[in-house]
Amino acid sequence: MQILYAKSKWERPDASLPAFLAECRADGYDATELYLPGVSEAPTEIAELHRAASLLLVGQIVTSGANADQHIASLDRLVPMAAACAPLFINCHSGRDWFGFDANLRILRHADGLARSHGLAPHHELHRGRALYNAPDTVRYLEAFPGLTVTADFSHWFCVHESDLSDQEEALARTVAAARHIHARVGFNEGPQVADPASPGAAPWLERHLGLWRRIAAARRASGAPWLTITPEFGPAPYMPATGPGDTPAADAWLVNRWMRDTLRARLLAD
Repeated sequence: MQILYAKSKWERPDASLPAFLAECRADGYDATELYLPGVSEAPTEIAELHRAASLLLVGQIVTSGANADQHIASLDRLVPMAAACAPLFINCHSGRDWFGFDANLRILRHADGLARSHGLAPHHELHRGRALYNAPDTVRYLEAFPGLTVTADFSHWFCVHESDLSDQEEALARTVAAARHIHARVGFNEGPQVADPASPGAAPWLERHLGLWRRIAAARRASGAPWLTITPEFGPAPYMPATGPGDTPAADAWLVNRWMRDTLRARLLAD
């Protein structure tokens, strides 16, 4: 099984897409992960620029609105646009944490049917503020919707549950089995992002995340999947913790993400 590493544009919000793609290619990434509504180029141009740069694309979208019907309507706009960009799949921030279970389930099912009608799989991200913001609710959705697949960003759950999730093994096992894409950011019990995953203080949290990511990789390999995609996703300021005068970011997120990618290349399948 091949591991494909994608680069988020989070740290380069003002860069032109061609410049960003050139930087990703020079830095050794296999793909990008783009929040597609935030890219100024037309979908066909996004697709062509990626082909020309020999980079794959993970397309990210976010449902929006005041209620489930409006979130579903946003999918009707966003999914066809994303499909025209020719991504490997869609990574979706779906629903809201304060919607009821039935409302979020409608959104998840609609996203799945619509994306698959365009030949794409939608993977719904574990994310604060969204339908899959915690472990027990996610299990409920997985039970009600067996075809549901997820983007595993456990850093959010570490923060939401204020723990390393070792007391929620059943939920983790169900979620690992449903995971198809990984956001490799190291969270801890008081936040979704350590400043420097290479620091000694972050070591227990890094090892815990590595263990969960290895389980996903092992499950995908056992299933015969040809590849697994991973986006190292440490964010820049203000997501990056600040230190010193003037709220200076504690680290350069681009360099941290490169370190995370290189660490995964060395350790994900080797240990």
